[in-house]
Amino acid sequence: MSVSLYIYYRIDGNFPSFECSSRKIMAQIASEMQIKGRLLQRRDDAHTWMEIYEPVTDLAALEQALSRAVATDASWLGVARHAECFTEI
Repeated sequence: MSVSLYIYYRIDGNFPSFECSSRKIMAQIASEMQIKGRLLQRRDDAHTWMEIYEPVTDLAALEQALSRAVATDASWLGVARHAECFTEI
């Protein structure tokens, strides 16, 4: 069974820099796990962003890969990333 992983966070810094960092993480995940992520920005709040990864068959492996990717990029220090996982019913 696959799941969808949604990660949201607030960006208070330089938008282009964070977009580049987010896309770098998504490219790394696509290369490692063959899961293409999507990057969204909240329509009524440009500071709230979301990464979506689906379909995910090995959630633990994806979470570990994301943790490694974020840990190697200093721009993520102090940014709280909130993850939520959903399955189809």
